Amino acid sequence: MLSDLNMSVSGGVLLAVCLMVALGFEFANGFHDTANAVATVIYTNSLPPKVAVALSGCFNFAGVMLSSMLGGIAVALGIIKLLPVELLVSSGAGVGLAMVLALLCSAILWNVGTWYLGLPASSSHTLIGAIVGVGLAHSLTPGHTFGDGVNLAKVGEIGASLLVSPLFGFGAAFGLLWLVRRYTKNAALNEPPKGAAPPPKGTRSLLVFTSCAVSFAHGQNDGQKGVGLVMLILMGLAPAGFALQRDANGDSITGTVAVCQTLESTLTQHADAAGAKEAEKVKSELAKVRAHLNGKVRVADIAPGERFSVRQEILLADSGIEKLVKRGNLGLSGAEKDALAKDRKTLRKLTDYAPWWVMFAIALALGVGTLVGWKRIVVTIGEKIGRSHLTYAQGATAELVAASTIILASRFGLPVSTTHVLSSGVAGTMVAQKSGLNPDTVRKIAAAWLLTLPATILLSGGLFLLFRLFV
Repeated sequence: MLSDLNMSVSGGVLLAVCLMVALGFEFANGFHDTANAVATVIYTNSLPPKVAVALSGCFNFAGVMLSSMLGGIAVALGIIKLLPVELLVSSGAGVGLAMVLALLCSAILWNVGTWYLGLPASSSHTLIGAIVGVGLAHSLTPGHTFGDGVNLAKVGEIGASLLVSPLFGFGAAFGLLWLVRRYTKNAALNEPPKGAAPPPKGTRSLLVFTSCAVSFAHGQNDGQKGVGLVMLILMGLAPAGFALQRDANGDSITGTVAVCQTLESTLTQHADAAGAKEAEKVKSELAKVRAHLNGKVRVADIAPGERFSVRQEILLADSGIEKLVKRGNLGLSGAEKDALAKDRKTLRKLTDYAPWWVMFAIALALGVGTLVGWKRIVVTIGEKIGRSHLTYAQGATAELVAASTIILASRFGLPVSTTHVLSSGVAGTMVAQKSGLNPDTVRKIAAAWLLTLPATILLSGGLFLLFRLFV
């Protein structure tokens, strides 16, 4: 197996350790974020805690496993693109290992620390901050320019989604609960539970459904972040084995060669004078891809040392085409743009993938993690955000908005924070209910929201520079 990956025994051991730590992060993500899905069903007496947590674990697992069939793995690919994986390869095994260990350790430390304090901090912010931190720290080392280790455009895109999503959650939950309070004829929906009595059957079914929906959405979005993290590790530390889709068949390789020719022809025919220089660069990369793949039946037929080069060439070509499209240098009609988008998707088939066992391992770690440690943050969400107990309508509204927001974000490949979307949704319902917010808790949550990114950037960056002294 190690010979297939072009790795030494020591390299294989280090890869295994990094993968175990990555699964540990996803396990921590599970017990850290479970409360987002189960708080409302527990505090409305819709389900016993153990049943709620077990059900949440099952739907988290399903969310990860079915994500590729429900819109692809765009979120995972977005995580991969945050930190150019070329850094992990071109900088040498020692630097690559320091990067991986630093981002994993900092993410786990922050996740466990905020869980211990009962703060619903964001695992998404944590992971993204850690990745950005090691990229920035690496760019501080000799021979680099500050910032060249991070895809700043992707950071801005993801940062915007993390900022806007909780604001949307607050506003949407406020508006939906206001409509429910205004137009519902069932006054019991807007009352807190009476003692330990469960809600009416219909209300209970709704609350269980929304809890399962949040769990599924969390698995679909947060699970993909874990998949992206594992793929970053695999491609960085074992590029010969994972830079390209290992099980791609001859038809896929032939299709890639054919689409390279189609794209070259498109660029030759449509690139204007302003885009001519960029078009020539793209065509050069496409020609390199064809040269590497011509006559190959399997990815295994490509020399191990060349596989990452093929990946780089494909991504550079695709990035160049994207620039030409955005700048309007190709002058394509609507139909031609659609055809080009399909060709680009075909081009990336060898690079945009995740093995089934990575999906399964992440799903299992997330699902099992869901079963432990949930109580601390459940108490914060259920008791401390507002000044009064959650009503049935508040619980259902907050979770319906959270699930819808997260599923929509996953569809567009945007990583969002389940924690912040749901917490802000609960806060929105408290304002709409006119029950008031607990200022101390809101301040703590806001502080965790604001501090997570800078804290994990500094922590992972510092750990990277420390680990560089020993590897």
